Formats: sequence, structure tokens, C-alpha cells
Amino acid sequence: MKAMEAAGPVFLARRHMWRRGISALACAGALLGANCAYAQDVDSDSAGAESNDADIVVTGTLLRGVAPTGTNVVGVDREDVLVSGAANANDLLAAIPQVGNFMTQPVGTGEFGAPTVRPNIRNLGSSGGATTLVLMNGHRLVGAGILQTTADPSIIPPDVIERIEIVPDGGSAIYGSDAIGGVVNFITRKRFDGIAANARYGFADDYKSFDGNVTAGKDWGSGSLFVSYAYAWHDNIQGIDRDYSTADNTARGGTDFRQTTCAPGNVTDLLSLLSPLLANVDYALPDFTPGVVNKCDQTDFADIVPRETRHSVFAGLNQQLSDDIEFNMTAYWSRRDTQIRQAQAGFTGTITALNPYFRPLSLSPAQNIAISFADVFGDSLISNQRFDSWGVTPSFAFKLGGGWQLRAEGNYGRSYNVVRQGAINASAATLALAGTTLDTALNPYDPSATNPAVLEAIRDFENYGDAKQQLAEARLVLDGSLVTIPGGDVRLAVGAEYHYEDLASRISLDRRNVFTNAINSNVSRKVKSVYGELLVPIVGADNGSPGLRGLQFSGSVRLDDYNDVGSTTNPKIGFNYKPFDDLTIRGNWGTSFHAPSLADTTSTADSRAQILLNSPFIRPGDSLLNFLRPTIILAGGNPDLKPERADTWSLGFDWKPNAVPGLRASATYWNVKFKDAIGLAPFLSPTLYTDQNYASFYILNPTLAQAQAAVGNLLINGAPSLASLYPGIPGTGPYVLIDARRNNLGRVNTDGIDFDLSYVRQTGFGSINASFAGTYTLNRETQAIAGGATTDNLKNGTGRFFFVAGLGGSVGDFTAHASLNHRGGFPIVSATQDHISSFNTVDLFFSYDLKALLPNTSLTMNIDNVLDQDPPFFDGQTGYTNGGTLGRFISFGVRTKF
Repeated sequence: MKAMEAAGPVFLARRHMWRRGISALACAGALLGANCAYAQDVDSDSAGAESNDADIVVTGTLLRGVAPTGTNVVGVDREDVLVSGAANANDLLAAIPQVGNFMTQPVGTGEFGAPTVRPNIRNLGSSGGATTLVLMNGHRLVGAGILQTTADPSIIPPDVIERIEIVPDGGSAIYGSDAIGGVVNFITRKRFDGIAANARYGFADDYKSFDGNVTAGKDWGSGSLFVSYAYAWHDNIQGIDRDYSTADNTARGGTDFRQTTCAPGNVTDLLSLLSPLLANVDYALPDFTPGVVNKCDQTDFADIVPRETRHSVFAGLNQQLSDDIEFNMTAYWSRRDTQIRQAQAGFTGTITALNPYFRPLSLSPAQNIAISFADVFGDSLISNQRFDSWGVTPSFAFKLGGGWQLRAEGNYGRSYNVVRQGAINASAATLALAGTTLDTALNPYDPSATNPAVLEAIRDFENYGDAKQQLAEARLVLDGSLVTIPGGDVRLAVGAEYHYEDLASRISLDRRNVFTNAINSNVSRKVKSVYGELLVPIVGADNGSPGLRGLQFSGSVRLDDYNDVGSTTNPKIGFNYKPFDDLTIRGNWGTSFHAPSLADTTSTADSRAQILLNSPFIRPGDSLLNFLRPTIILAGGNPDLKPERADTWSLGFDWKPNAVPGLRASATYWNVKFKDAIGLAPFLSPTLYTDQNYASFYILNPTLAQAQAAVGNLLINGAPSLASLYPGIPGTGPYVLIDARRNNLGRVNTDGIDFDLSYVRQTGFGSINASFAGTYTLNRETQAIAGGATTDNLKNGTGRFFFVAGLGGSVGDFTAHASLNHRGGFPIVSATQDHISSFNTVDLFFSYDLKALLPNTSLTMNIDNVLDQDPPFFDGQTGYTNGGTLGRFISFGVRTKF
């Protein structure tokens, strides 16, 4: 986690309703040269907010000028963002314990299934969509990716962020789909005057990074216009660069997961073809050493962190058109180029004496070979990705008198996404291994001696995917005061919204730039919504009494009508109770949902009947000879998916004791019951056959008629036709047909406690502060399929305790802060390991204000993971789990404004 400035609570888990003025964190003024102004919380039942604050809409509510009733809001202020040293929004979110990728390096995969990072509050899981809603200024962002439609937070440059508000509660009663685990709202700056620039250079072992930002704007009193450009680049880190990344865990008492498809490779002489009494003999290349097997570590040349370059442009316009009309508009453009290196492809097959390169090792006419093409194609397969997106959000606010306001808002965005994942043409390699001339054959003993044309045919292949996504929304919200009662103003907000999105995608698993057999899909969705929220203050400042200083209730409800998955109505109720002026007790209950994404439902981009020429998934007890029979796998989306749903509730308190100024404490018990989770049948596990709840997801020994009925109009990949799989010989047709399409399957029941304790005090020499904040999971039980066995995740594979503790201070123009980040360990059920250790890192931050030499200029230094801690050991194919790190990462920055 990036370290924070010293003059206030650590940024990652500080509860803040919403802030007025400058946060206490910035009181040292080390970065911005600002005078200290203490942050103030505005309680949701407070009266008489300043005019500017009265128009702010806080995440989790439709009402202006109040905080969401009964809800915990985790806040990150602008000053926190600036001193974090984060180069993108994903890094900021990875510093928040409630977000699933806390203390990791948030990166996507090299495949088009998940090339972008999706925040996941409470780790509820997601498929092509998301169970955490990401917003910018209260509006959705256009989706990114090929087989997913969720937003990519990295498009938002940190320097334009005014604050981040995170509601770790269900929010569908306000926002509709996706807000099951919670809502992340990036709120950008509204005004800017002058020119500001910053730059930062960082390094770790075998790693470098650079990012910078330039912002220029003008504030003319009644309005403001600014434009900001951000650039970020960082190097890649491969497994060979880090000792903890390894497939050979034997030195730590684990398993050797190294592969045998190596360069040089291995040969198995098939003596069993001569007589079943003879054992096959292994030979290690290149010297054909008998009885020896070459092994290679597939993690060595695979990226832990990929190389990436980002360009972002953000613009904001604000204009008061009259005393009663205000216009705002934001616009952005972003481009991210990512290069991900994966282990070079391996290849296995059988070479016979017909191949002119065949080298007999005995009287056997055939050998099995296991090789890698690393010597001829390079150590890594390369995936090149590009993600372009842009959007514009205009809005008008009309004052109608009597405290009422009408907001008319639009939102439009488009994205273009391309993933070109390197691969080899396995069919061409198989054909070349069976070649009978030097011009057509593959030399598996020394691939570099093969005809270059043959090698090029093998290399000429990629997994290609592209997608265009579009988002358009229109919204009207009316809010104001209905009536004044002794406890305060009864507030009402009502609104209506129209949402449109589409996804045009194409997937081709073929030669480069050959799209003859590409799967094209064009799908769209329309949603009409109406919603409302009511706030009733029963007791307020004017009618409070000892033991009852405040009491308010709120209720909200939203109806969403989809043209493809039906309608859903979601309510939420909340309360705030103040027994004393410095203590608030709060709670809420509601329902939430996630509509299955277009990529999961009607998109056919990855829909197909995949034919495997063997059956690796054999029912326990069946003959192993079934391995020689084909398998039919139905893959892709499912138009019959239902929305994922959840019941959520929480109860907590906020205490700011008047007797101890600067002390803040809060805790929240949260509870989530999540059902109809979208997932896949476990076709890689024997559970498919042993759990009767999955009986409808497979057919053993399917007839041709059954196969044709199940496959329907799906594209057949891997065979010319279904009929070709049925030669008419008993016992030779497909062994099993598996429905591995996305389905509503599982459940998650989880609860826990979020907590935050912080203290800040001004001193004669500056300030000191301390903080302790995070989350603790009490229970987490899952069902892979409704009605199936319940699994206690906390006993196998899930940690309970995540926190950050901070300590810092300022002296004059110098500021320092240290933070301890903790990601708890957990038990694991494994033959070689019963526990995964916790992951702990220490970060430092220093800043010095150069105002004596250069006004509005400061120098910063971040040292992340000071002790250079490695992630915990895991006896798996990568050797580690439960966190990620760049290693000891040191960065130097400069920031100025004029």
C-alpha cells in the first residue's frame, strides 16, 4: 500500500460522511502549501449546511447536502490521493481492506476473458459483469474488455480525483444493478485555476516506472474550465526476477510443478509397442540421456506484473448560467497498452519412422515427444492489448424555489478493446510432426533445424478478440423539502432513468489476421427505471433531549425494467440514532441485484460446442479407456440466466468524543446473503459426477440425437461435424457431453466487522497522528450449487483479518508517515500444506515543502514494502499466494503549481 501523509488518519479505511474544507491529513501543508483547515463531518441530520455543501450529492443517497442514512462510507480525500504516490485508480483501491485486491498488484490476465481489473468488495465473485458498482461522479462508466462489460477504473488519472467514496453496502435501491457488495464512486475536481504539473520516477529490483500529469485551467468566478493530461509507464516483472515465484517447491517441502514440455525437450521411446511386457524409456534432449527427464519452470518467463503504458485526458467545465441554472460537463479519453508475457507454448505428440527426422532409439517405430518452442520462438508468448475509451457527461441543475432542485443529466461513453494473445497452431504442429519430407516435417529433437516455412506455419496463430461497447443514459432527479417538522425538514427525491448499452464483439482462434471462422456477436440492452428516497428526521437539534439528541429514518426503492431479463424492485431502509451529540448509532437493510451482463447472456462471441478428441474428465469407477473417446463441451453465455441477488444489512456506530478532540472511532457489523451466483459447472473436478446437484449438467454416452439437440445452432469447434464423432463402432462415440456454459449456481453467506480508530493532534512543533482501520470476517460459507454441500471458506482458503495501521507527524515543512499493512493468513486443505501465512508490509512516506525557495512546490519520497517482504509460500504452480508486491519500491516525486 502506498504510504500516506502524516497529518491525519490513514486514508484507506477512514469513515467520512463527507468532508468540508481540507482534510486534517493536509494540515501540515507539506504538499500544497495550504493553510490548515480542520475537516468537518456533516451529519445527515444536521441543519444549516453551507450553500456549496447543500448542493453536494454524497454516494449512497439521491438527496443533496446529507449523508446516506444508516450507512458506513469509506472516504479517500484528494490530499490522500496526492500523497499516496498511486499512478492509477486501481492502485488506490488496492489499499482499501474491504476491496478484494487489497495488498495485491492489480493486473489483468493475458486472455480476453479478464484483461482488466474489477474491484470486488466483499469478494462476492463475478463473471462477465460485477457485484461492485464503479461510478465516476455518480455515473456509470462504459465497460471494457471482450467477455466482460465492467468499467476499468484505471482510465481515471489520480490527479483529477477530488475524493473517492466507497459504500460497502448494497446500493441497488439507489443505483440499480451491480451494487451488491457496494459502490465505488470516483468524484473528480470541479474547478481549477492556473497550471499544475507533477512527475514521479520509481524503481525496484528489475523494475522501473514513471508517471506525470499536467493540468491547466481557468476559474472566472461564475465558472471554470480545465484540461488535464496524464501519462504513466511501468516496466514488467517476470517470475525469474523474483525468488518467491517458482513451480519447484521441493526446497520448501512442497511439490515440483515444473513441466516437461521444455527446450530442450524429452523423448519417450515406446517399447510397449513391441511388447506389453516392455517398459517405455525416457530420454532427455539434446543428448538423449536415458532415464532422465528435463524439467523447466513455466513461471520464469511469465509476467508477474506486465509492461504497461497509459495516456489519459480529462476535461471539466462548470458554468453558472443564471442564479437558478448551473451547467456541468466532464469528458475523458483514455488509452492503455498492455503487453503480457506468458510461458512459451509446449507441444506433445507422437513421431513415427515416417518422419525424415526420426531417430530410432530401439526397434520401436514411434516415440512420444514433449517440447517447447522457446529456442525458436522466444522464451515467452506475448499478448498485446489495447483499451481505448472515451465519455462525456453533461448535466443541468435547476433551482425551482423553496429548496427544490431538478437535475437533468446525460451520460455517454464508448470503448474499443483489442486482445491479441500469442499462441501456436497446434494443428499445424501435429501435421508437421507427421510430415514425411524435409520440407514439411517438424524436427522435434532440434526445432531450429526445421524448415523455416514449417515453423512459421506453427507460429502463425493467435487468440484474437475485439469488442466495441457503448453506453448511453439519461436521468432526471427532483429533490427538496416536503415539510418541516420539529426534527427538521422531511426530504424527498424522485427520479427516472433510461439506460442503453450494447456490445459488438468478435473472437477468432486462427492464424493472425484471418477471421474467416471468427465468431461475431452484436447484442444490446435497454433499461427503464424509476426510484425515490424519503428522509424523515424525527428528532433533531431543535427538539432533542438527553439520551435522544437525534433520530432519523430513510427509505428508498427502485424499479428497474429490463427488456431482456425482466423487472426487479429493490428497497432499502436505514436509521440514525444519536443518544449523545458525539455518538451516532446507525443501521440499514436492503436488497440488491446484479443483472447478468450482455457478455454472459445473449452475446455469442464465445458460444460454441468445443470438441475434445479425448475425455480427460472421467467419472470415478469408469474405464480409463474412455480417455480415448471424444468429449463435447458447451461453452459460452446463457440467455436464460437470472439476476444475481442479495439481502444485505449492517449495524454500527460513529463516536467522536468531545472530551478527546481529534479522536474518532467507528465500527460496522455487515451481513450479506448472496444467491443465484453466476458460474460454471465444475467440469475440471470429479465433483461434477459425485454431486447429484450437477446431474443436469452432463450426459454420459450421449447419442447423436441428444448431442444435436443440446448443441442446436452453436458453432462446432474441433471437429467438422457432430456426426463425424460417431463412426458407428460401439464404444467409440463421445464419452460425455458437458454443459459448461455460465449458469446461476451458487450462494455466499458472509458477515463481518469493519472498524476504524484514528487520532490526530496539533502540537507546538506540527502534528502527530495514529490510525488503525480494516475489516474482520466472522463467517463465510459458500455453496457451489444451490442445494449442494456448504463449505466453510474460513477453514480453507480465505483470510479473516485485513488492516492498515498508521503513525506519522509533521515538523515545520517536513512530513513523515509509516503504515503497516496486514493481510491475514488462513488454513488450507492440502496434502503438503495446512496453512498460508499472513502478508505484512511496511510503507514510508516523506515530503518536504520548498516554499522558502519555490512557492507551491514540494518534493516527495515513497518507500513501499521497506523490508522487501515476499508474498507467503503456497504449494502451487506459482509458489505464492495471499498478496502481491513489486518488492521494495522507491519513488521520488516533484509537484508544483503556478
